[in-house]
Amino acid sequence: MSRVLFVCIQNAGRSQMAESLFNSAARGRHEGRSAGTAPAEHVHPEVVQVMRELGNKLETHVPRKLEQADAEWADVVVTMGCGDACPYIPGKRYVEWELSDPHGRPLDEVRRIRDEIARLTRDLASDLAT
Repeated sequence: MSRVLFVCIQNAGRSQMAESLFNSAARGRHEGRSAGTAPAEHVHPEVVQVMRELGNKLETHVPRKLEQADAEWADVVVTMGCGDACPYIPGKRYVEWELSDPHGRPLDEVRRIRDEIARLTRDLASDLAT
């Protein structure tokens, strides 16, 4: 089992979607967690809405602050726009996903971001299975 940490700035959009979609794709074979370098108070409403369309409920999720222990826990750290604020631990596998921030975007754009994250998380779960 691999442990994957998804990190963005607010942990209110991209990383929340990635955690949820990865855990669905991994089907218990791997574990995902998310955090942010400057967490928001709640998951962005547009993200909650487009994830609900897939049956993934993020209404009760609370953005978490990224801690050193999170990075130490992870085998793989996936960053999404947090830049130098993301911790670096030698020996960890780091992956950078270039994704737009969904906050405040029209729902069609948020769906496109969600669908890209879904593809990336499926690919990652499949890659970790080999």
